[in-house]
Amino acid sequence: MVTVKGKRGKYYIIAFIVLFAVVFVLSFAIGQYPVSPGELIRVLFGRLTGAPKTWANSAEIVIFNIRMPRLLAGALIGAGLSSAGAAYQGLFRNPMVSPDVLGASAGAGFGAAVAIFLGMNYAGISAVAFIGGIAAVGAAYFISTRAHINQTLGMVLAGIMISSLFNSGTSFIKLIADPNSILPAITFWLMGSIAGVREDRLIWAAVPILGGMLVLLIARWRLNLLTMSEPEARSMGVNTKALRFLIVAAATLITSASVAVSGIIGWVGLVIQHFARMLAGHDYRVVTPVSMLMGASFMILVDNFARTIATSEIPLGILTAFVGAPFFLYLIIGRGSRM
Repeated sequence: MVTVKGKRGKYYIIAFIVLFAVVFVLSFAIGQYPVSPGELIRVLFGRLTGAPKTWANSAEIVIFNIRMPRLLAGALIGAGLSSAGAAYQGLFRNPMVSPDVLGASAGAGFGAAVAIFLGMNYAGISAVAFIGGIAAVGAAYFISTRAHINQTLGMVLAGIMISSLFNSGTSFIKLIADPNSILPAITFWLMGSIAGVREDRLIWAAVPILGGMLVLLIARWRLNLLTMSEPEARSMGVNTKALRFLIVAAATLITSASVAVSGIIGWVGLVIQHFARMLAGHDYRVVTPVSMLMGASFMILVDNFARTIATSEIPLGILTAFVGAPFFLYLIIGRGSRM
């Protein structure tokens, strides 16, 4: 039976809301042009109320043109990938799956590689990547409905096949790309970064990511039923086919939009929700919002390191792997029987 440790779920949610707020505000003070929390409050208050200007123009430019879009993008992507991963792990009843299990990341990566190869601008790359992610998952879902096996297993197998095809396509694009200009651009994009996110791009990505997360939040209590066997879930009045489609659609929107904006950032959607379960139990009514808040905080912290620990920015995919891989080994070796 699904439980929350000591019925303290709401306290975990409140605690991680506070943690996220602290991380978000303090992150403005990290970087080549630091903005203190006091200065941040003055600028935001002044912009909202029209109070007399008592801050430097440079602080306002840094806050609204550089830091704010980047921090909001990190929070959205971290929260989105974590919630999508948690939903998929419940849907497939498998703690090892991640948001790219049905090929969304591979499809989006292929779309971005094609767009970069064709010389498109950032908006074109994001749009083609987003379409590629949706197309990949759509193909995997369609194949699973035609397979003469359990549909959940069919989706996983179809996702593996579709991912392999799109990854092969990406490798081919890299093979024929100009090694002096196009190939480095493709390689860096695939490693993941939110350095180029600006307000217009953030708004474009926020719509599908927030929409998908809203769906997962609304449906989170039903995810508890999907962790049971399908006959048990149906006996409790759950339309498992419709719920499965809804979750896949929401997670696909989140993953495709995230990859379209930031490139491929691994591990966030695989391990964060395990932290949430270790703290708050296995009730998806709590695990889903806690995963979102933890994922948002984690992505902002990783991005802070990415832009400060070296003279040139480190791709996020590298840093998330450094954190995620050792922790996942711990899960497998130390807590495998309790995952």
